[in-house]
Parts: sequence; structure tokens; C-alpha cells
Amino acid sequence: MMLALAPGAHAKETLVIGITQFPATFHPSINSMMAKSYILAMTRRPITTYDENWQLICMLCTKLPSIENGLAVREKTSDGRNGVAVTYTIHPDAVWGDGVPVSTRDVLFTWEAGRNDLSGIGGAELYRRIYKIDVVDDKTFTLHVDRLTFDYNSLGGFSLLPEHLERRKFAEPEAYRHKTAYDTDTLNEGLYFGPYVVADVAPGSHVVLARNPKWWGKPPAFEKIVVRVIENTAALEANILSGEIDMIAGELGVNIDQALAFEQRHGGRFQVIYKPGLIYEHIDLNLDNPILKDRRIRLAMLHAIDRNAISQQLFGGKQPVANSNVNPLDAMYAPDLPVPEYDRKKAARLLADAGWATMKNGVRINAKGEPLTLDFITTSGNRTRELVQQVLQSQWRMLGIDVRIKNQPARVFFGETLTERTYTGLGMYAWISSPESVPRTTLHSAYIPDKANGYSGQNYMGFKYPEIDDLLDRIEVELDPEKRRPLWRRLQEIYIEEIPVIPLYFRANAFILPRWLRGMKPTGHQYPSTLWVEDWYTEQ
Repeated sequence: MMLALAPGAHAKETLVIGITQFPATFHPSINSMMAKSYILAMTRRPITTYDENWQLICMLCTKLPSIENGLAVREKTSDGRNGVAVTYTIHPDAVWGDGVPVSTRDVLFTWEAGRNDLSGIGGAELYRRIYKIDVVDDKTFTLHVDRLTFDYNSLGGFSLLPEHLERRKFAEPEAYRHKTAYDTDTLNEGLYFGPYVVADVAPGSHVVLARNPKWWGKPPAFEKIVVRVIENTAALEANILSGEIDMIAGELGVNIDQALAFEQRHGGRFQVIYKPGLIYEHIDLNLDNPILKDRRIRLAMLHAIDRNAISQQLFGGKQPVANSNVNPLDAMYAPDLPVPEYDRKKAARLLADAGWATMKNGVRINAKGEPLTLDFITTSGNRTRELVQQVLQSQWRMLGIDVRIKNQPARVFFGETLTERTYTGLGMYAWISSPESVPRTTLHSAYIPDKANGYSGQNYMGFKYPEIDDLLDRIEVELDPEKRRPLWRRLQEIYIEEIPVIPLYFRANAFILPRWLRGMKPTGHQYPSTLWVEDWYTEQ
């Protein structure tokens, strides 16, 4: 079949994209990893999403429900709470890659799997809040939700699963995460319903996507897209210069410092786009560790690092210091809160007060003679992260804190170490969120992952703070943004005071593209540019 290209375009059959991580799983709802989201965004469509202008839109649905248009209706739950009934219609032409219609059967199965504590599916709270689903017909359904939240019509986290393929895999829910067809039969076209299907997978190396002949939307310009994984960012640069890859994904590519240097040397050959966004680089602290359980230690570690110098000297100020998990670009950011500054003397006093006043061979020891030693893990091969890690290690060492670097491949770090909380000290990575995203799964005490909940939470720190739990509950159900604002402010205040993580900086993404590629629009939030891959095209 001949495809219509955009005006002025010429045919290029294959696009090769370089990224730095390989997915730990291809299941859309088991663990959180941008590598997986980036690839699957070309093979699936969320029911709703945020576009590049940060506006909520329908993608798989035909019309965005609202109270104003009558597709969302306030209602009381059986226990008297303020709930809401929200009606969605799936695109009438939407089919899975094997031709089976995407239907309300898939909605019901996804809800069933998501609500099961043993399934390993993340974001279980979303599924549990839906206490009933009314099926109107094969394409239309009404969700009855047990609370009316300010984002009641956002359903991006409800990732549809193909009931006709996954039902039998779900026979034993506790084994589902290991038996899902997304990992045991990844090339099955019936798992996908986007412009592309997964045609080949070489673990740790690459994923090949081919045009989906059953795709009902705008035909994509490329016959194939190859996503090549090159974990070392210096090697990623070498590969684009040699022509082995065509572009470097901003979501998972080189960091700002590398991109700035690359643009100076090779800007004539490539487009380099910088997109500030809701990307929060930070260090999770395992609060089960007796050392890190002491808030004075956490505060001392924050005072001991010069985050402003890191921002200026490594990133030219383009990646500003993060004071909390809320980005200054977000409407609910509180700019007036005090934040801990670089102060080594204060850090030393805090450590002494916490019982670590004595130095031995340059490392602090406590009264039992135990050294102040912590393991520090991040994704291996990421040059900038490793550089930041070494700077932090050096600054902490000057204070007598012995930090030992034990980095891991991204698929291990995200697939096992964080998910199962097997790290013992520090874990550095980034959260990517959507506009005014309530950090429930990352901060609420109900979302500490463990074996009992199938490791489905994302509170990898083990943070427990009742007022935070209460604030998260209240923020969600307050529809008036001006009344939400003081709640958000208090949440940021506690975050800064309690230090469940060490905030580092807010990242900007650098997209390195060939000059012939058009139509790619960075979003700056958790929904990647590949959700609009059918709009990409080539131009001479």
C-alpha cells in the first residue's frame, strides 16, 4: 500500500532511534520505566493523555468527558461519599493488531487485573477506586469512581490489556507478572493497537517496530522504526555521528552538558532541541536503613552538597536546582519556601549531634565503632549521572561520609532493585510526571512496595508520614485550584523538612535529530513524543 507523505517529504523506509535503556518488561502496567513507555507509545494509545501544550485530550476515546458536557455526572456512593460516573467511548475503528476489536471486554479485564493485589500491576489505586463499570455496548462504558477528584476525566493510567490474549495468562494472578504474553510472546501482534507493532526484540540491544496493518489512524511515514539501546552516552554520540542511528531520543538520550558540547561541534549537521519539563532528578533514600532513618543524617547530607555549583558548572544553569518534587513550571509550585543551602559546618554539627562525631581514617564512626558507610546506585553508562555521582561522593567524603558506588544496568536497577527495594542506601534516578500530578504512589505510605502487594507501589523510600497521606487524600478531591494551592504548599514544606529524598535538579531534555526529520514535538512531561509518531515525516 502506498502511503501519502507530507508536502515536500521524501520516502525513508527506516528510522533508527538511539536510547540509553532497555525495558525490564514490555507489559504496559508492570513497573515504571521510560524506556518501556517510549517504545510502547508507538504501539498503543492511552484513553486520555496530555498533549505538547499540557492540555488533557482524548486519544483512544472519541470525546473527553466533563461535567459540563454531561459525560461525567456527580453521584453519591453507597456509603455517602461524593463520587462520579464518567462515560467514555472507544474509537469505533480501534482494533488490536490481530484484528480483534478493542472493546469493553478489554476494559473489564484490565480493571479486574489492576484491582488484584497479586498481579504486580502498578497504579492499583486507580483500579480500586473504580467500584463498578457499566457496559453500554462494545465500545462505550461508564466508570463509577468512589471519589470526585479534580482530574476525574484523566484516564491515562488505565492501560488497556487484550482480554483475548491475557485472560489465560492471568489464571494464576500471583504468577501473572512472569507469564504475561508481553514478555513470553512479545511479537504477538494482538498485544498492540497503535501505528506500529513489535516485530523483533534483541534483549539489551534493540527493538524493531513494523507498521501495524490494522492501525485505524493516520498512516505513519516509516515502514520500520528501530530503537537501538546504547547505554553508554558517549557511545550514543559516536553512533549518531557515524550514521548508525538517525536520532537520539530526548526522553532517554544524552544530558544537557553533552548536548551543548555536541551542538557546538556538530550543530550544522543536526537539529538540537532543548525542552524544559517535569523531570525531577533526585536520590531516593532507603529509610529502613538505620543511618538514613535519622533525619539529621539526611539533612546533613543535603547541606554537604553544593547543588548550585553542580547546576552552573555541569549544566550551564539550564537545569535548575530542585528544592522539592514540584517543578517551578507547575502551577502549584510554592516559590517562597525556605530550602537548605550548602553549609558544610552545619552538616558537620548535625552529624556530630546524631552520634557520628569521631573520625577514623577519614570516615566518621559511631560509639560502636561502626563506619558511616552507604551504598550509592544509579544507571551505569550514563556519563552525566556518573559524573554527578562522583561529585557527590567527593563532597560527602570531605565530611567523613563513605559513599560506595555500585551502579547497575537500567533494566536491573528499575526492574528489580528499586521495584523490590533491595537497594540499601541511595538510588539516583528521575521521576517524570504530568501537569499537577499528585505524587500519591511515590509518597503515600500505602504504596511502599513489598511482596504482599506484588511490589506494585512506587514509594521506594519506605516513607511514612501521616500528614502527607492526609494531604494527598485532600488534594485529589479539592476541585477548586485556589483551595488546592495551600495544600500543595504544605506538602512541599513537609517534603523539604523531612527529606525522604535528596532533591538535585530539574532536567531539560535534549533531542538530537537529523535535519530531514519533521513533525516531532517534545512534550516536557511523562507522555513521550512517540505518542504522535504518525505525525513524524521526512523532508529534503
